[in-house]
Amino acid sequence: MQQSLEFIVLGTTKVGENALVVHTLSREYGRRGFLVRSAKKAGTALFLPLNILEADVRENPRSELWTLSGITLRDPLSGIRSRLDKSAVTLFLSEVLFRVLRDGANEDGLYEWCVGSILTYNALEADYANYHLRFLLDLAAALGFRPTLADVAPFAEKHLPKMQALLSASFSDCMLLPFSGAERSALCEDLVQYLAYHTDQSLTLRSLPVLRDLFR
Repeated sequence: MQQSLEFIVLGTTKVGENALVVHTLSREYGRRGFLVRSAKKAGTALFLPLNILEADVRENPRSELWTLSGITLRDPLSGIRSRLDKSAVTLFLSEVLFRVLRDGANEDGLYEWCVGSILTYNALEADYANYHLRFLLDLAAALGFRPTLADVAPFAEKHLPKMQALLSASFSDCMLLPFSGAERSALCEDLVQYLAYHTDQSLTLRSLPVLRDLFR
């Protein structure tokens, strides 16, 4: 059985010389891994973090690892790929989604929210240094536990005034909050701890040190 599928790339795992398991988020399956054979031929640029792709899915009745073929890019995300800082942030955001979402997780409206968030980030041309902080807050809301100051306070501690400003700001105002690089890093780590607690996940993120360097 074969069907078409639109999905977001959360990461990849190499399998042998010419195959990848692509970890995805889709409307139909939630978070799920698919096998891509002849991955070199498909082109590794297709599988950059948070790319939105379309492909044909072939089910395998003898295995839970189904295969993808006919993979195409739905949107080039040129506003992200042309900027090293944005590309580094997408690596972090995709890893957060991969770690937070359980395999098969399929919260109602989550996929649509993720696509909208990616396209919004792609469209921003300036004043986006706080975007990853807003993304973490909105992700919590998309997962069903909208943060309040009281909820976040045990994780924010001495950063509470900055966290309050972040929580109370509209999207446009949030992008303009004048945080220093050190403040952004601290708030990001606080929000990661908050997400880890509420999702009962261990969020050891390899991309977090990259953000610290980025916002230093």
